[in-house]
Amino acid sequence: MFIDNLIESIKAKKSPVVVGLDPRIEKTPQFIKDVAFKRKGENIEGISEALYLFNKGIIDAVYDVVPAVKIQVAFYEAYGIEGFKAFFKTAEYAKNLGLMVIADVKRGDIQEVAKMYSKAYLQNQLFDAITVNPYMGEDTIIPYVEDAIKYNKGIFALVKTSNKGSKDIQDIKTATGEYVYQRVAKIINKISKSAVGKYGYSSIGAVVGATYPEEAKVLRKEMPNCFFLVPGYGAQGGTVENIMDCFDENGLGAIINSSRSVIYAYQSPYWKDVYSEYEYAQAARAEVILMTGMINNGLVKRKYIAC
Repeated sequence: MFIDNLIESIKAKKSPVVVGLDPRIEKTPQFIKDVAFKRKGENIEGISEALYLFNKGIIDAVYDVVPAVKIQVAFYEAYGIEGFKAFFKTAEYAKNLGLMVIADVKRGDIQEVAKMYSKAYLQNQLFDAITVNPYMGEDTIIPYVEDAIKYNKGIFALVKTSNKGSKDIQDIKTATGEYVYQRVAKIINKISKSAVGKYGYSSIGAVVGATYPEEAKVLRKEMPNCFFLVPGYGAQGGTVENIMDCFDENGLGAIINSSRSVIYAYQSPYWKDVYSEYEYAQAARAEVILMTGMINNGLVKRKYIAC
């Protein structure tokens, strides 16, 4: 089962950190672009090759210290078919090194369309889990749930997202007095019971932003079987203190994603005098190790058992 495999990888690597592979060509080290452009030309093919080579370096540096990577499709989709090739090549490379791969695709549409999206990703052996958007209603995520159970995959449904504008809709109060995100949480919690593994968590999880710690505290109680995928750590402002309530009393229950703060660590004030652009991957590894240590120390301080 997906969730059992994820938890066992978290335990084995003593890390709940997920690295987000959201590469931007303008921030890609010049030496990588030089290689890619020489191979493919200074065009869409060359850009896509550069993104893949950049990702490859990051994966090589972190595969033994994190349980999973999250690949945001938009950063590849922008470059058409060549970008998609880089997306799938990245997933394949990560899988071959033993990482779990989350496709961050945030799909959400009517059931017949959802079946096709689910076929594209959950029925693809390269991906262990995907993100989905349930805000069109419960029926729209049923095809993903069915495939997750059938193919031993996972889904993470958007519940309370990390962006500032999430309040515009997710924080509207309903007629029953609860917020919209709480209503969505109840739906996901109900569905999650159909795919609970041996550790008490479900392969049907939730996306809960690090930037809303009070809401996360409420949601941890309202969705006891749901594993949280937590974006918003680092560059978006989420801190160790913000994410503590995403975890349970055993230090489980959440994976914390960091994208820009990890993959561009060599450009950060903390690391820029230590690592050059040629050492961007080593800087990413150092940032992951630092992040993992800070999270685990935070769990210990709260008298939790560290992962």
